[in-house]
Amino acid sequence: MPPDTAVHDPRARHDGWRTLARFLPYLWPRDNPALRRRIVVATLLILASTGSQLVLPYLLKWAIDAMGVTGPKALTLVMLMVLGYAAVRFAGVGFDNLRNIVFERVGQDATRSLAENVFSQLHKLSLRFHLARRTGEVTKTIERGTKSIDTMLYFMLFNIAPTVLQLLVVGVIFYINFGWPLVIATTVAVVAYIWVTRAITEWRTALRERMNRLDGKALAHAVDSLLNYETVKYFGAEAREEARYAKATTEYAHAAVKSENSLGLLNIAQGLVVNLLMAAAMAWTVYGWWQGRYSAGQLVFVQTYLAQLFRPLDMLGMVYRTIRQGLIDMAEMFRLLDEPQEVADVPGAPALVIKRPSVVFDNVLFGYEKDRTILKGLSFEVPAGQNIAIVGPSGAGKSTIARLLFRFYDPWSGRILIDGQDIAQVTQTSLRAALGIVPQDSVLFNETIGYNIAYGRGDATQADVEAAAKGAALMPLIERLPQGFQTEVGERGLKLSGGEKQRVAIARTLVKNPPILLLDEATSALDTRTEQDILATLHRVSEDRTSLSIAHRLSTIADSDKILVLQDGQLAESGSHLELLRRDGLYAEMWARQAAEQEEFEEAAE
Repeated sequence: MPPDTAVHDPRARHDGWRTLARFLPYLWPRDNPALRRRIVVATLLILASTGSQLVLPYLLKWAIDAMGVTGPKALTLVMLMVLGYAAVRFAGVGFDNLRNIVFERVGQDATRSLAENVFSQLHKLSLRFHLARRTGEVTKTIERGTKSIDTMLYFMLFNIAPTVLQLLVVGVIFYINFGWPLVIATTVAVVAYIWVTRAITEWRTALRERMNRLDGKALAHAVDSLLNYETVKYFGAEAREEARYAKATTEYAHAAVKSENSLGLLNIAQGLVVNLLMAAAMAWTVYGWWQGRYSAGQLVFVQTYLAQLFRPLDMLGMVYRTIRQGLIDMAEMFRLLDEPQEVADVPGAPALVIKRPSVVFDNVLFGYEKDRTILKGLSFEVPAGQNIAIVGPSGAGKSTIARLLFRFYDPWSGRILIDGQDIAQVTQTSLRAALGIVPQDSVLFNETIGYNIAYGRGDATQADVEAAAKGAALMPLIERLPQGFQTEVGERGLKLSGGEKQRVAIARTLVKNPPILLLDEATSALDTRTEQDILATLHRVSEDRTSLSIAHRLSTIADSDKILVLQDGQLAESGSHLELLRRDGLYAEMWARQAAEQEEFEEAAE
């Protein structure tokens, strides 16, 4: 893997030599000699192809000059020259295609390696980053960046490099055959062409960047709206969503029109420079022929060289734009790689070793924003093997405890200990391997039921999946389904009911078999009957484990070993259900309120 040379500066611009320098290690991998050999062979084939193109004008010149000579030998010589021209032309085509075949694996490997690094980086970034960025924009950035690599490599190595080499050699040939005037004219034209191309393309770059932003914005609107399809339907907001998307696509269309119009202007300017040089060079050769200094063969000679030279020069504008735009697209991808990891393992961090799965929050201070503190010096202990519940009003910090325990964030101060080990000092992989969770909203992959259950552990077998499904009381559902474990659950599991999704989440956790179990309001979105079924399953699952239950409905945690009552990010009360009721504090007030709401609901139902 290439060395990490990222500079964590969000204001840094990488769409230039800096981006190219960062990409080169992917093109010349230190740990893959076979790919480096392919690059060397491709380079030799480039030289062979360029050499064959430089020979072609000489063969035509000799053939035409020989046609002015009479006799049988002249015919033989002309035929040899013509056949040689065809053979060398075919050889050039062969060299070009062999070069592409040899280099294809190099380009694909570089693209794959960079894409994998970006994908890995996205999983290392904090939850804060993913909550702030739109999924559509991130996926579009990766798509554009990876697609630009192969095209950019092709043009840089197989167009620019041979063109520069050909320019130098043609300059020498023109000097030998026609003197300085034609060399100077060609040099001036090439410099003017490059200057015009660069000046107009720099202007187009700003248009391209705006077009990319608007394209990402339109895609983000579309993805956001489709992911929230049900919400859109609930509020009859189809027209609003269509208007919002139409506004984004209209802005993109206007930016795209400006970008394409600027391309037309660039092509006109390039054509003017190229044709002025062609006219001047041909006029100079014809004038020399009229004076008797040049032969008819030399006229074809210079015309063929100019045609060969203009062909890559004619593409130079497109090549420059492609490379420039590719660097911009790659720069966006490198910015993702440069995104600092808010939560990272300390150097040399050991793995978490658990003998007694206890959990301790020691004076934890934390907030998502600096001006809003959520947990204010929170301290509590979950002894090994016990079932501890956390309750409190909305906004008290209950779900924040779960995110901190999984180390999606690090506390501002204080420590979180598991079996006496600070979780900030151990590897995140080993920490999360020891934790299992049944979340409030069980989001499933758009795959089969079996896949979602087996996701709990990478090496899970079919027997493990079936045992977990039985443990989560999921088998009656699976047996009713025609495809059983192979039943597709749909986007985010929308083909399943809330209770069915929860059971799949429970089964997934059973496959993982963690010593510490976190239940984050796992039944809050369910009806009473389903809730009781799920609770029975959860109680069975949490036996012989250390469990931490975050609950909104107090009836679901009344049998916990201990209940922690949070208020405004602090521990207000703690004790068993009966102890807290006798204390007649916040917990008793919450219990009485929920009991009254339940009575009103039952009376209304009667």
